[in-house]
Amino acid sequence: MKKLIAGNWKMNGSAASNVALVQALLSGASDWKCSVAVCVPAPYLAQVQGLVADTGIDLGAQDVSQHESGAFTGEVSASMLQDFGTRYAIVGHSERRQYHGETDAVVATKAQRALAAGITPIVCVGETLAEREAGRTEEVVKRQLAAVIHTNGHCISEIVVAYEPVWAIGTGKTASPEQAQQVHAVLRAQLRAATAHADRVHILYGGSMNAANAAQLLSQADIDGGLVGGASLKAADFLSIIAAAH
Repeated sequence: MKKLIAGNWKMNGSAASNVALVQALLSGASDWKCSVAVCVPAPYLAQVQGLVADTGIDLGAQDVSQHESGAFTGEVSASMLQDFGTRYAIVGHSERRQYHGETDAVVATKAQRALAAGITPIVCVGETLAEREAGRTEEVVKRQLAAVIHTNGHCISEIVVAYEPVWAIGTGKTASPEQAQQVHAVLRAQLRAATAHADRVHILYGGSMNAANAAQLLSQADIDGGLVGGASLKAADFLSIIAAAH
């Protein structure tokens, strides 16, 4: 299975800087051995769709509504994302859970909406520092993934999972390769119990992966790629991570 490196631009970008970033990525591209995606803010989906067309870079969104359509001002539906050739949609990012009150059930429904539209959800799971220190890491990530498995049943082999320890996002702290692998192995076992095709599910690491630590993280048995935040906004750093994924 090819590794997957997905950039999460978060709430960053502009019409001009998006062009510069994508062009820098493409000019630095040399025989990538992994799949590459960029998950961009909704207003830029159309622009970036054009920039990455036929380049080998897939387009991703950062969220999707749990509703199909209707009176949900400000929401973006899966069918709208589909109109822009969106391949991936991040669901349940820790920032959405923390700042927007998304529950496990909402995240599971969002994944279901994405799958129904032919979009691969990147389902984020992860524990806070307090939960890790209380020894609850496995309990928390298994609960978060279980909700998605319960709602999506036999389709579960079509998702991507991203383990993002909340204490390592944007803090500069990173789980050690051993810590990350331990949680990825737990998630893999949980997927194996749910589907015969668990080994084709990418489990990405998403806690401050950068150019310096990518190779070591990506060498772990159950780490199938990265969901990259800040480093995805710097072409040189993102290219280094891509080069480490083979």
